[in-house]
Amino acid sequence: MVFSPRFAYLWSRSLLTPRVTWQLLQISDSLDAEFASALSESVPVLGWKPERHLLPWGLPELEETLTDPPLRIRHFPLQRGYSRFPFSLFFDLGSSLAKRIARQCEDPTRSPLICTVPYFASVAAHWPGPVVYWLTDLIAAYPSADAAQVCRLDQYLCGIADLVCPNSFRLAEYLIDRAGCDPTKIEVIANATREKNLLPAPPMHPADLPADLAGLPRPVAGVIGNLAGNLDWIFLERLIRLSAGFSWAFVGPTTMEVADPAQRAARAMVMAHPAARFVGKKPYGELATYARALDVAILPYLRGEPTYSGSSTRFYEHLAAAQPILATRGFEELLRKEPLLQLVDSAENAAEALRRLKALHFKDGLRSLRWKAGQSATWQQRARAMQQALAERLPYRDKTRGSHPSGPAAAHRFAMLSLT
Repeated sequence: MVFSPRFAYLWSRSLLTPRVTWQLLQISDSLDAEFASALSESVPVLGWKPERHLLPWGLPELEETLTDPPLRIRHFPLQRGYSRFPFSLFFDLGSSLAKRIARQCEDPTRSPLICTVPYFASVAAHWPGPVVYWLTDLIAAYPSADAAQVCRLDQYLCGIADLVCPNSFRLAEYLIDRAGCDPTKIEVIANATREKNLLPAPPMHPADLPADLAGLPRPVAGVIGNLAGNLDWIFLERLIRLSAGFSWAFVGPTTMEVADPAQRAARAMVMAHPAARFVGKKPYGELATYARALDVAILPYLRGEPTYSGSSTRFYEHLAAAQPILATRGFEELLRKEPLLQLVDSAENAAEALRRLKALHFKDGLRSLRWKAGQSATWQQRARAMQQALAERLPYRDKTRGSHPSGPAAAHRFAMLSLT
């Protein structure tokens, strides 16, 4: 991304001052922490992590500083079920939480608030400074979500926000079509990898296997990330049976239940297969070591929401490693990524692709292309993109938020909206 002189001017005049602290609400997983940490390399950032309790009154607010990734986080007590009826009628979450966050800012009127979930729309309604809605999942499709409520909150947040940042084009389409978001507010900011995961040059061959994969005969195909129900275990089980001579590395937790009985049984079969080795959950910072050691990466997504509409962090980890990648069609974002990866339609199709790669000694001629694409797919790049997009929109802030004022009027409108 090229940063214009206009961006530099706007940035110096608006957000890059000692009085401004970017506030990210909420930190819920490694994705949020990675982005916030990358953003903190150029501006002060404070992440907010809710600690849900049945009786939160009188509980303290605690602060910690993470080291991997480096990030300052404040833990705050939150009423369990705060967004649901009847709790939403009795708790003035927006006002109280906005005041809590504002106490950590020298100048709240210039400090951006990044909301990551629609349930904090009432906080955005009370926030006096710039608001960014950073949406990284189709929350309306969560089994536990009230889809109609989430859609109303998405609509409200899109109206209040100065900038709306879905992490995929499919989420952008949802926000425009279902939440009525003004397309001029949208800046798609996909997931990414750490800048330090980038290699100095395209690799000629895979790195050595980590200690807990030592002894696996090459070639090694691998799956990295949460090994749960959003993966197609039936596809994987058949692919392993069709791919004699390959070892299989699985790096990630298997603690999440797989709801579908057939998929659950297939996962159990894969876990028991003699060619497969499961090494468990690893810290996010160690995943690059595993990605670099694979002969080929597999992205075996099972098509379904909310996965299909999001952005694949696994893809960007493997992109930085530059080794060959095979992917199913279970992720809309990945349908746009050929030739950086090869899409496969079945286990038979994937097995044939593995045989071809093996015959080529996994030199598919695309390592340099993947390496080059990875240079612009880091969390640091994503953070700079958000900063630039917000800085360019700030001159129009008063006009675009005129019909969505912050403070009591917005809070009243939010309260009425949440009941309809």
